[in-house]
Amino acid sequence: MRRIPGLPVPHFKNTAQNAPDTIPAPEEVTLPMKMHGGKPARPVVSAGDSVKIGQLIGEADGRVSSPVHASVSGKIKSMSDIDGLAGEKAVSITIASDGEQSVYEDIAPVNVTNTEEFLKAVKDSGVVGLGGAGYPTAPKLTLKEGAELDYILINGAECEPYITSDTRTMVDDAGYVWEGALLLKEYIKPKNIVICIEDNKPEAIKKMRGLSAGVKGVEVRALPSMYPQGERKVLVYNITGRIVPEGGRLTDVGCIVINCTTVAVIAKYIKTGMPLVSRCVTVDGTAVKSPKNVIAPIGTPIRELFSFCGGLKDDVKKIILGGPMMGRAVPNLDVPIVKVTNAVLAFSAKEAGSAEPSNCIKCGRCIAKCPMSLMPSHIEEAFLLKKVEQLKAYKVNMCAECACCAYLCPAKRPLSQVMALSKNMLWEALKS
Repeated sequence: MRRIPGLPVPHFKNTAQNAPDTIPAPEEVTLPMKMHGGKPARPVVSAGDSVKIGQLIGEADGRVSSPVHASVSGKIKSMSDIDGLAGEKAVSITIASDGEQSVYEDIAPVNVTNTEEFLKAVKDSGVVGLGGAGYPTAPKLTLKEGAELDYILINGAECEPYITSDTRTMVDDAGYVWEGALLLKEYIKPKNIVICIEDNKPEAIKKMRGLSAGVKGVEVRALPSMYPQGERKVLVYNITGRIVPEGGRLTDVGCIVINCTTVAVIAKYIKTGMPLVSRCVTVDGTAVKSPKNVIAPIGTPIRELFSFCGGLKDDVKKIILGGPMMGRAVPNLDVPIVKVTNAVLAFSAKEAGSAEPSNCIKCGRCIAKCPMSLMPSHIEEAFLLKKVEQLKAYKVNMCAECACCAYLCPAKRPLSQVMALSKNMLWEALKS
């Protein structure tokens, strides 16, 4: 079967062999009520309230929403309406730590005996797509009545450069990944489960194959290391040969893709009762003095992570949450890590300087290597001319925003940003 074309981007998996270290609890954490797709969580605490680790501080507000839990013990310092990274406003709760890291008394293993109880546990855990997408996991796993599910693909590709936090999950928490896979097998009942890992992660592949040996309906697939192997539609095609239709969902072709760390969190919550309150984060980049994987409470300011890794070098130019291909630059070191933060990267001016774009030379590289078979150069032209109908005809809404086009462009056109802005232009036009 022909695979979707990808890019052999440099791996830079510098921390792949670094088991994560747990950082001390920061003096305070800031927890946005919107760390996921859908509606923000609704606060259930007030300023001055005492809270403990794992205690609910924001309840899910609707089907596509996710609860938020205290990641440190202490007192609610403030509740503010601050700008998020996406430019939208959302309520955030700041907790001043008491330094005791006391666990909430009601934390206990969760009894699950059927699919309904399992889906409730997934929702109550606060887990979302931890590969970066952030969509609440419970609605993703909720199938329409009569729907058949052929595949659950557990995504351990981790194809972005630098990031190794999922790799460490599959190595250090392999048992929880496997228990989560068995829970999905029992309660969601797919015909097949495929654990998908790029072949540059041999230790993770070995562990997963050892655990799954002889289990019917579960397979570990070693995939070529290429970018964007872990993009959900790319993964579905490269494993099953199925094409997700325009405007369709993965379940329309009998598939679900779920991140390996998401799977581990589900299993850990059911076994211990502790919801999602911390994250393993890769701290790396040319401006970081001592790159590491660290486990930190959600809401920890990124300055604390850098400090734990020896601090930043003097020539730091850009800081990114996520990977260098799809991550977002941050304005300052007070930005907190959130549920979907799998990496915090800092780069020097040499790597992060912006090149001056020149005119498109019509080389077609962006078209040849687009995993969605789009025409980024044509889309850019339509965007600049504000031709919405052409954007629709060029199917810009199918763009995965993987940045392959910008990475390859010899003219250094800002194609990745243009693709995102083009999608917004089309959506706004369709709403009006």
